[in-house]
Amino acid sequence: MKDMTATNWQELAFDTDDIITGLKPWIECESPTYDAQAVGKMMDLVAVKCAELGATIEVIPGSQGLGPSVRARFAHPKMDQPGILISGHFDTVHPIGTLTKNPFRREGGKVYGPGIQDMKGGNYITLEAIRAIISAGIETPLPIVALFTPDEEIGTPATRTMIEAEAKRAKYVLCPEPAHADLGVCTGRYAIARFNLTATGKPSHAGANVKGGISAVRELARRIIEIEEMTSEECTFSCNAIASGQWVNCVPSFASAQCLSMAMKQEDLDAGVEKMLALNGTRNGVTFTVTRGVTRPVWEPGQPGTMALYEKARAISQSIGLDMPHASAGGGSDANFTGAMGIPSLCSLGVLGDGLHTLDEHIIEDMIVPRTRIIAGLLCTLE
Repeated sequence: MKDMTATNWQELAFDTDDIITGLKPWIECESPTYDAQAVGKMMDLVAVKCAELGATIEVIPGSQGLGPSVRARFAHPKMDQPGILISGHFDTVHPIGTLTKNPFRREGGKVYGPGIQDMKGGNYITLEAIRAIISAGIETPLPIVALFTPDEEIGTPATRTMIEAEAKRAKYVLCPEPAHADLGVCTGRYAIARFNLTATGKPSHAGANVKGGISAVRELARRIIEIEEMTSEECTFSCNAIASGQWVNCVPSFASAQCLSMAMKQEDLDAGVEKMLALNGTRNGVTFTVTRGVTRPVWEPGQPGTMALYEKARAISQSIGLDMPHASAGGGSDANFTGAMGIPSLCSLGVLGDGLHTLDEHIIEDMIVPRTRIIAGLLCTLE
């Protein structure tokens, strides 16, 4: 391998059509979080791609009923020293069959498909940047490790410890989550808490004795409205994953849901948690239970190490004619963990697009190569 100057990364060749062609099988391999087998198939494609780049591959078995992870260590003479961790996920929020509603396609300068923006596209261009670096014979100043996980969309309950352990061995963490609409990146993220909600009532035959029962569904519906009305500028609440019985001729004695709460400041999230837990109790004959789920800590903005990393990324972006604003943002990512640990981290380095988590999810063709080039520039210059 040969050393190159800090500007030589600008000469790396990237082709939009080639990247889109390579991305296609990834998008057509649907990988919703709760389908461990589907996520496993996606991780097989990832492992093959990394192996083709000469990386040492570990496929780490899944836990908690979730899919496996892939860790790829790229050859480097300083592999035993702190380097760059690429942190990405391959699970999506789209169930199997979403491709029939949002098939992979190119239309009007956009590329569509489930998970293409969040965040298969960002992961793919990161590996494309590494491919070009290796092909050009560049020896990056720091070693690179990529860790791809299967559970970010549900709060990273199974792999948080692994991400944090790998981050402790890194000097920098780069997370190619979707770019902001203004091509900006995240230098902080809000705190997030999840809650499991259950309501227990009294069953009866809905036709023969409807007044003999107490509907858990009805009470849960009231509670959900009350919870979402607690939303403020400081702390938000959103409920989903509502479930109950299967027989409409039964007054439902059980119902459940999940709630997501988000806040810019940890103290505001803590106050929201107190409000949620205070809802435990019995009302209208229905016992309502709130339990804590997984939590993402706040990644406080303005950390010196992160801001220094951001300025390097911004300079690279400006050198190719693009501005790169920064912000603390909601939505959460695995950079919440690494940023909260105080490790210089930069998130939202991935592709530009829109419609994530919807049937309109897409990326913008013209921004694929510039974003790939920015990642390559960081990998080639961070030291």
